[in-house]
Amino acid sequence: MDNVFIGRQAIYDKKLDVYGYELLSRSNAEQNQAFVNDDNASHATTEVILNALTEIGLPQLVGKHPAFINLTDDFLSGQTPIPDLQHQIVIEVLENIRITPQLLESVKKLSASGYQIALDDFVYKAEAQPLLEIADIVKIDIREHSEHQLRQLLKQLKPYNVKLLAEKLETHAEYHFCNELGFDYYQGYFLCEPNIISTQRAPANRTNIIHLLAQLQDPQVQIETLEGLISQDLALSYRLLKYINSAAFALQREVDSIHHAIVMLGLNTIRSLANLMLLSRIDDKPRDLLMIASIRARFCEQLGMHIDKHIKDTFFTAGLFSVIDALMDRNMHDIISELPLSTVLKEALLQQKGMIGEAVKCAIAFERADWDAVNFDGLDKKTIQQIYFDAIIWSNQALSMLAH
Repeated sequence: MDNVFIGRQAIYDKKLDVYGYELLSRSNAEQNQAFVNDDNASHATTEVILNALTEIGLPQLVGKHPAFINLTDDFLSGQTPIPDLQHQIVIEVLENIRITPQLLESVKKLSASGYQIALDDFVYKAEAQPLLEIADIVKIDIREHSEHQLRQLLKQLKPYNVKLLAEKLETHAEYHFCNELGFDYYQGYFLCEPNIISTQRAPANRTNIIHLLAQLQDPQVQIETLEGLISQDLALSYRLLKYINSAAFALQREVDSIHHAIVMLGLNTIRSLANLMLLSRIDDKPRDLLMIASIRARFCEQLGMHIDKHIKDTFFTAGLFSVIDALMDRNMHDIISELPLSTVLKEALLQQKGMIGEAVKCAIAFERADWDAVNFDGLDKKTIQQIYFDAIIWSNQALSMLAH
């Protein structure tokens, strides 16, 4: 149990809202493939489910969204029981599983009992047709097919009553192409990349946000100046005070002014919260992108606590700003050049240098379930995993508060 790690990757619908999450498991830090076709595969799948349902809790990992989980033959055949969570578990049938009459009968029973069935890394072949009659979702690895092959595959799948999921999308161009082809769901890292259009002018609200962010980042800013900047923005002031007075901070007395908030919590903490609230105003981006930013921010902040608690806010800012290019649809270098950030922070964001850069790299590695790269300052991987899951919980709570 100590050597099992769980990652999650979002699956988006056509509106780029989160539809579900795939839970990704590795049975050890060195094994960098999610599942292999041997006895370890069953063990790894079991560990995903046990960890998700007991040690971590499925609601903490995926909220109310479906959880996509790879299941191996002993689960599908009924040798190993599956938790009675038909409303939330999507069973993924691996592409290399042997299709037998017994397997088909078992999958039919699971489908009839209420589980959604997804076919993972699907490649069209005659023996897979009976599975297509049962399946709800077909996942297609776009990196394994040319554009022509994808078009042909979708024609072959058209007679079947299945939803199509494009996985391993890395760019917005790939997303738009798959959207045009008629895919229903999308999975990959494309959301964290900027969708840069050279002739597009930045919307006014993004320009205003960058301007205010620049003023907030001034390392020489005084309490009175910061107070004035925040107080001039009535919406920001209101949301900040509401959040600070929530149960998240559990303060002994109510904070009734920005000045009071800065004195109580410190200039850097208020600046970090103001940064998060400003970025949350970008309303033409998928909410999950802000979720990724806030998880990275909290995760990096808590890693920074292990280095020096006095600079944890810089770690927070690095995590938060690590997707600012995707939020603004601009080149990271151009955005950073407009912000008066320290050299250390700029190098962390542009080149992932130093301990702050290492924290950002660790966050990205965890998102991608790249366990070989999940390292930070000698911390054991189980501690890092717990920090990451705590960051998910914190982010859910924080963004829920910001939405009201």
